Amino acid sequence: MDSMRGNDEQRLDALFRAYHAACPIPEASANFMPELWRKIESRQTVTFSFRRMANAFVTAAVALSIALGVYLSIPRSNPFYAQTFIEVLAEDNAPDAPVPADLPDPGR
Repeated sequence: MDSMRGNDEQRLDALFRAYHAACPIPEASANFMPELWRKIESRQTVTFSFRRMANAFVTAAVALSIALGVYLSIPRSNPFYAQTFIEVLAEDNAPDAPVPADLPDPGR
């Protein structure tokens, strides 16, 4: 059985040597990283840029919504902000003098 294992190991070593001869290890040059980044950036498409812009827009919209919600939830010292539209109309249409409760009916 050892003779078969030795034979397999020799065949495996021969296979590794053939692989190493067929695929030499490239030497890293001074332009390795710039060339790598150039290749990466050339593969990026317009959709990637659009996706980044869309993500930035959504993030800005969420931040603006939160800021607006906080701003509107802060109570104001101005008394007009505390009144509703109905209260303002009722106050504006209020008669200057008290109205007697027993007015004659104009239809009689």
